Amino acid sequence: MTGPDLNPSRIAAGTSDRKLRVLVVDDHEVVHWGLRLMLGEQPWVERCLSARNTQEALALARRYDPHVALVDLFVGQESGAEICAQLLALSPRLNVLLISGAGRISPNAARAAGASGFISKDWPAADIAGAVRMVGLGMTVFKPHEAPAGPPLSEREREVLEAIAGGATNREIAGELFLSPHTVKEHTSSLYRKLNVRNRAEAVQKAQRLGLIS
Repeated sequence: MTGPDLNPSRIAAGTSDRKLRVLVVDDHEVVHWGLRLMLGEQPWVERCLSARNTQEALALARRYDPHVALVDLFVGQESGAEICAQLLALSPRLNVLLISGAGRISPNAARAAGASGFISKDWPAADIAGAVRMVGLGMTVFKPHEAPAGPPLSEREREVLEAIAGGATNREIAGELFLSPHTVKEHTSSLYRKLNVRNRAEAVQKAQRLGLIS
C-alpha cells in the first residue's frame, strides 16, 4: 500500500534545512521502536520523543515543544482524535499527524479534531517519514478520496450502531435484525468498548466525530 505523492519538491523554499522535534504517541512497544529508529535516521529530525498515553504526551509537549506529533488513532482505551485536541489546546502551534494500522478516520473528522493529516502504518517507511516532515512544516497529508471509516467494527456492529443512532431500542433492533435481545446487548457492549464510551448518547456522538455515521 502506498500513500499520496510526498514529493520533496512540495516542501517550501527556506524550510528544507529546518530541524524538527517529533513526538510519537502510541501504546505499542514495537511501533515505538520502529518509528523512533526510522525517524531518528532522518537528517531533519532534531529529536524524537515517545509517549504511551495522554499524560506522557502532554508532559513531553510542555517540556520539549515538539513541532509535530505522530498520534495513533487508538492509544490503549484513549482516542487519538481526543489526544490530538488536548495537545493542540496545550500547544496550538503543534501539527498533529494521526496514524493507524487497522482503524480509519474520515478527513473531515480528522480536521475537526485539529489534525493536519492521517496515514496508515502500512505505508512504506519513506512515505511515513515524508508525511511527518510535511506536516511538521505546516502542510497537510490526506489521501485523496479516503473513504470514511473508523475503528475495526464488524458488519453487524455497524448495523447495530446505525440502529442506535436512529433511536431504536435493543428489542426493536433485535426484531429488525432478526437477533435475540441478548445478542444485541453483546454487540452494543462491544461497540462501547471499541469506541471507549459508556452509553448510547456517547456512542452516537463519538461515531459521528469519527465519521462512522453521518
